[in-house]
Amino acid sequence: MAIVFWISCLLLVYVFFGYPLILAGLALVVRKPVQKRKIEPSVSLILAARNEADRIGYRIRNLLSLDYPKDKLQIILALDGPTDGTESVVHCLDHSQLELVHLPWPRGKAAAINAAVKRATGDIIVFTDARQIFEPNAVRELVANFADPRVGGATGELILESGASNEPSAPVGLYWRYEKRIRSLESRIHSVVGVTGAIYAVRRWLFRPLPDKAILDDVMIPMRIVMLGYRVVFDSAAKAYDSLSCCPAAEYARKVRTLAGNYELLAKIPGLTSPSINPIFFQFVSHKIGRLIAPFALAAMFISNALLVHRPFYALLFAGQSAWYTCAVLGHVESLRHASAPIPVVNDPRKAA
Repeated sequence: MAIVFWISCLLLVYVFFGYPLILAGLALVVRKPVQKRKIEPSVSLILAARNEADRIGYRIRNLLSLDYPKDKLQIILALDGPTDGTESVVHCLDHSQLELVHLPWPRGKAAAINAAVKRATGDIIVFTDARQIFEPNAVRELVANFADPRVGGATGELILESGASNEPSAPVGLYWRYEKRIRSLESRIHSVVGVTGAIYAVRRWLFRPLPDKAILDDVMIPMRIVMLGYRVVFDSAAKAYDSLSCCPAAEYARKVRTLAGNYELLAKIPGLTSPSINPIFFQFVSHKIGRLIAPFALAAMFISNALLVHRPFYALLFAGQSAWYTCAVLGHVESLRHASAPIPVVNDPRKAA
């Protein structure tokens, strides 16, 4: 049991602390700067949405106001069978720069993306969501990375905001800053393992249709590009803004979706676990597979520790683990008390009160 405990403990330490430290060390030695410069290729911007009637108008106006040549920017809105009148809001906008792809019944985000890409004419495709807000120069900064012929994809920085301050110190905000730091280091070495779904771009000819019901387009698309021999880089100059999750339940649902999507990736793209096929095998295993193993390692560490509680040292560790999980349960119970509170819709997180 002691061996199980310490293997589990070391695995968790590696995944969440050791791997970032190794990346930081490698980034000092391995330098692969992106040859970024100002270019203005044709761009197709794709926004896939379903029931977003409350915010879609504001979001589209944000995209129409981007600092990019209008004759080189195609905006495609892919509606995945909305039932709340989102399409009616879009029809009221009636802008010549906006193209609508309307799926009559819900088929999933992947199907909406595939349908929109068929209509895309730009050399570069930019993907985004309905919740976020782009800075005016976001697309310009993203596409500048494609001046480097080695770059097949690029992702921007998503800034989570609360009403009080930028990048808050709440647990979700801190974790997101930690995650962005890892992506930045991965990008310096070669490529990020996954992109930010709210703001990323790829060369159109490198896009491959997504499988039906694919969960994580923002990992599947970039990893396919990496496996074709191109880089997918992180650029903090291309910024999008979003608000923090409304409640722990929403953040929990997002995490479950991410973990389920990672399992799907392993099933759909088996080459990801082959060092001869995947150029960033080390990053993928450490970042993605390590996160999948972490919950099992936590359970193994707790159970093995419980079986060793007759030893004073392990009894102390078990008391610490028990206190930690007790706090987590109490926090969850407290969050349920506020779950029924109405959450206002905030169109622009930078203007949240």
